Amino acid sequence: MDVSRRTLIVGGTSALVGAGVGAGVTGLITADRAGPTFWQRGDRSGAPRVGGLHLQYGADAASEVVVSWHTAAAVNNPRVMVGTPDDGVGRTVAAETVTYRDAASRTEIRVHHTKLTGLAPDSDYVYAAVHDGATPEVGTVRTAPRGRAPLRFTSFGDQSTPALDAMVASAFGSDNRGSPSAGDITTAVERVSPLFHLVNGDLCYANLSDDRVRTWSDWFENNSRSARYRPWMPAAGNHENELGNGPIGYGAYQAYFALPDAGSDSELRGLWYAFTAGSVRVISLANDDVCYQDGGNSYVRGYSGGDQKHWLEQELERTRNDTGIDWIVVCMHQTAVSTGERTNGADLGIRENWLPLFDRFGVDLVVCGHEHHYERTHAVRGTLPTDTLTPSPVDALSDHIDTSKGTVHLVIGGGGTSIPSNKMFFPEPRCQVLMGVGDVNPKTGQKTPRYVQEAAPWSVFRDRDNPCGFVAFDVDPGQPGGKTSMAATYFAVNGPFGELTPVDKFTLTRPRRD
Repeated sequence: MDVSRRTLIVGGTSALVGAGVGAGVTGLITADRAGPTFWQRGDRSGAPRVGGLHLQYGADAASEVVVSWHTAAAVNNPRVMVGTPDDGVGRTVAAETVTYRDAASRTEIRVHHTKLTGLAPDSDYVYAAVHDGATPEVGTVRTAPRGRAPLRFTSFGDQSTPALDAMVASAFGSDNRGSPSAGDITTAVERVSPLFHLVNGDLCYANLSDDRVRTWSDWFENNSRSARYRPWMPAAGNHENELGNGPIGYGAYQAYFALPDAGSDSELRGLWYAFTAGSVRVISLANDDVCYQDGGNSYVRGYSGGDQKHWLEQELERTRNDTGIDWIVVCMHQTAVSTGERTNGADLGIRENWLPLFDRFGVDLVVCGHEHHYERTHAVRGTLPTDTLTPSPVDALSDHIDTSKGTVHLVIGGGGTSIPSNKMFFPEPRCQVLMGVGDVNPKTGQKTPRYVQEAAPWSVFRDRDNPCGFVAFDVDPGQPGGKTSMAATYFAVNGPFGELTPVDKFTLTRPRRD
């Protein structure tokens, strides 16, 4: 019996937890209790299935969770039934439906979002997403702790999809950078059971695909086996920019995700946001707003008119003045650092706009993608006297880093794409910085980049051997009046069973702010 799709508790004092649940709900499966009632039946009335089930946190991850799924056809009464493992799914919350029409295929997609509020911190919940005539899809979620407590999160970017098209009898291909590794890494994330996962942009590369709707569907089908059990919190990358989808190309991305409200205009909704989990404040940015590189389906630099930068400054100031928050983690796509020789490189726009704010308010950690490899910097603060605004390293220790002295940047872009760049590093650490763009190149249809090379004294570790991997972060709150720490492990991922090999380990520390 397929319990994840066919079985649902509808009453009683117990709940069924589906296969694939991580450590956050280990031991919650109950048996031999009186009272639960189950049903098993197929879809009725030709209703579409509950597809692409996934979770997001609200601004307060201790009490708010959004359950989302999508359909192509209109449905009646989309809703989520939710409850605790002991009491069953006794509460029903209606979904709100958002639609977008893909400009290339003219296909209309409906995304159903149910916001669950008033949840208890650091607690397990079971839920079922359903609409009339469909079989319920079940999942579980754990809310974040409120206040200082241990927690684990993970991060990678640049995933694509594991689905490949048969091109000829003996070969396979993909028009959206697909790779089997994009499936392996999802399996690997589940092996470490994080509370939540950060996706550092370039989720599925739909803007490169002949069938953008199918590519999004493939991405959600692959990742729902994780994202229905733990929130996957994304950042918008350049390949989320799809020509014709919304006023600046992010209409599909904005429809599929219901992210915390940042008070932005409706056309910019969800492109930047923040949420709190324990003593960690995560800030997600949309870098195409400040990057010089022309990397999407359209050139949109400056689209917010400075609104995102203004929001970021206010958000950082408010967060750093909150004595309940120790860690500020920024998740974004394009990067301010890279030692790749034949890659995108670092973007001066990020160094000009974001890094001074990171320095001013003491951002601890930046996770990004865009470069399809893994590398790590020393703590950096301020710049060297160069035209490229070279980040200045301030801490020579390589594996035990005090982030009150500077920000550590991680490039984690080995999420599974078929074009890894771990073999494209400069022999010695150097960086090519994109300083601006020129006229449109008729061969590429994009503005021509202008690069300048610099030394990279900020570089401390580069993984030349492994094309695919992610980082797991374990937060230890420490003791009052002392220090808190964040132990990080970069795992290389190999094979269909998500085999993990630890490659880089380091620990971030900072004084607690209480």
